[in-house]
Amino acid sequence: MSILLAMQGAVAQGVLWSIMTLGVYLSFRVLDFADLTVDGSFATGGAVSAVLISSGMDPLLSPLIAFIIGCMTGVITALLHTKLKINGILASILTMIALYSINIRIMGKANIPLLGVDTLMTNMKALFGISKTVASLIVGIIFVVIIIFLLYWFFGTELGCAIRATGNNKKMVRAQGVHTDNMIIIGLAISNGLVALSGGLVAQSQGYADVMMGTGTIVIGLASVIIGEVLFRNLTSFFKVLIAVVLGSVIYRIIIAVVLQLGLKSTDLKLFTAIIVALALALPVLQDGKAQRKQKKARLKEIAEEEAEDALENTTVTGGSNADA
Repeated sequence: MSILLAMQGAVAQGVLWSIMTLGVYLSFRVLDFADLTVDGSFATGGAVSAVLISSGMDPLLSPLIAFIIGCMTGVITALLHTKLKINGILASILTMIALYSINIRIMGKANIPLLGVDTLMTNMKALFGISKTVASLIVGIIFVVIIIFLLYWFFGTELGCAIRATGNNKKMVRAQGVHTDNMIIIGLAISNGLVALSGGLVAQSQGYADVMMGTGTIVIGLASVIIGEVLFRNLTSFFKVLIAVVLGSVIYRIIIAVVLQLGLKSTDLKLFTAIIVALALALPVLQDGKAQRKQKKARLKEIAEEEAEDALENTTVTGGSNADA
């Protein structure tokens, strides 16, 4: 029974965190930008949402405000990179470090509890008489479905296609007259906006916001993205890839829940996550190597068969010539 409850909680958390994973996918895969800002912007989303809810704002509106603030954090990183020509990783690290102090300024302290405060989850729990876990799952699914359709629509527009093309080949896009710096700014803004939105929802789900809640977010996001890509690597449609990324986040959370039930200490989760990422990154290489060895073996077999047929034909011809003589 405890395993089933743990799995249910893992799926609910996986769906809420998948919004962050979608943001990481946009920067990591679509823009080809290693953005470490997410460790800070995730906590920023949680901090903004918690402060606004504690001040009496509608819990449905607070994550949207968090999304806007998250977009601003992405713009800062993008400006450092595009205008001041700071290396992308270093620019994102600078923003991430600055956000630690900013997040404490926003909250006024290291954490804000949301006990006794109305959130999306508590409101849904009271309205439909369901558990908080189920309420988190429903809220997460609603947000994820809306976000996936909006992303699919946006990246099918001319602007969205320009952002995707910028990640694929900047020189080619510049040759077409597209301002790639603007594409990077918009892409990182959307990416970190989604990360902050996820942070706001997670804060409502867990009942508090903490300045350290974003630590390791980039690793979790990358693990979820890679798991989704590895398990569904043959998908070509952008819409299906977005769904695969969400499923990757859910699968990652299920794996974590299972290993915790098997006795893994919570302090070892970072190490376990790093191992998962390493294995997920290595799996395509190992699969490609296995496929290449299989193709090489098949080719050698074909060559051997061809040589055998040639030898047989030569023997037949030689034997026939001797008989005629």
